[in-house]
Amino acid sequence: MSPASTGSQRRPLADSLAVHDQVYEAIRQALINGRIAPGVGVSLRSLAAELGVSPMPVRDAVRRLVAERALAINPANKRLSVPSLTAARLEQLSQARLWVEPELAARAAPHVDAALVKRLRDLDAAVDDALKLGDVDAYMTANHDVHFAIYERADAEVLLAMAGGLWLQIGPFMRVVFGRVGADGLVADRHVEAVEALKVHDAEGARRAIAADLSEGMDKMRAAVEAGR
Repeated sequence: MSPASTGSQRRPLADSLAVHDQVYEAIRQALINGRIAPGVGVSLRSLAAELGVSPMPVRDAVRRLVAERALAINPANKRLSVPSLTAARLEQLSQARLWVEPELAARAAPHVDAALVKRLRDLDAAVDDALKLGDVDAYMTANHDVHFAIYERADAEVLLAMAGGLWLQIGPFMRVVFGRVGADGLVADRHVEAVEALKVHDAEGARRAIAADLSEGMDKMRAAVEAGR
């Protein structure tokens, strides 16, 4: 993992009782935004040096992320990496996302207010700006924020945790797809449709828009996996 891989100009994390959670969240966000590349091994020591902490909180964070299937440890050299995305694993992740995320959008619909609609439109504008500029980091962050601003309004903690775990596993490969298809290949999304449905509390409309958004994105990912064989 390069020094820029978990964010630019990162400051050392605070030496406090919360440092373990800070380390976990820093690595988690790097995975969700695809800043830890698939197939590139990293060491506990290099992660600790980059985050400005001792190896202990990194070890604990990695243990949690391995349990969440977001990272794997090579038993031969103890280096960490994002697990390979096989066609079979992608199919399972796709199906799980289609079970969980549209349901979260539907459950969010009754709880949407004008403030959330404005926030979603602002976030989607950030997605569009990132695509125009070809800014991968900004795109990954804004796209995640659009989805989870919706999902967090669903009042469904179990489903929300499941969605978070799925994005941990899929984030690095979203970034790979961005790199292969370029900005032009990612311009179409269903965020506007989802926001319009949520604005009028149309649960089924929100469900359909998010399901279509996921399906189209996962189709691009499937094509990228097949092209990389």
